[in-house]
Amino acid sequence: MGLLLLRAAVGLTAVLQGWAYHSGHGNTPLWNWSVGLPMLLAGTALIVGLRTRIAGGLVALLAIGTAFSWLPAPIPNLFEAFLPTARVIVVAIAIALLGPGALSIDARLFGLRKIIISRAPRFPNS
Repeated sequence: MGLLLLRAAVGLTAVLQGWAYHSGHGNTPLWNWSVGLPMLLAGTALIVGLRTRIAGGLVALLAIGTAFSWLPAPIPNLFEAFLPTARVIVVAIAIALLGPGALSIDARLFGLRKIIISRAPRFPNS
């Protein structure tokens, strides 16, 4: 449940940030579409647990790009302050490293991985 909560929090933040790129009035520039659409898709993938490692990495990269002003920020910018953005980046990287967890589409598609740690053989003292 902990990974599901982390995925949902970061995924919802990414979806809201991606939506902010598209919520401009009138014509939305192509640049906003090229940043907002991957953020929307990666956030949705994180929420449902589909391709979690790729989606978490993509959210982290896009948040880094927005935080360091490499990518243009929308008017209602969720990544405006550095500390909340740093938290989103760290949690997105942690999700990418931890994987999707048991409550995800990835777990249903590919199965859960079971790691068996065998005991080390004991040699008699010489």
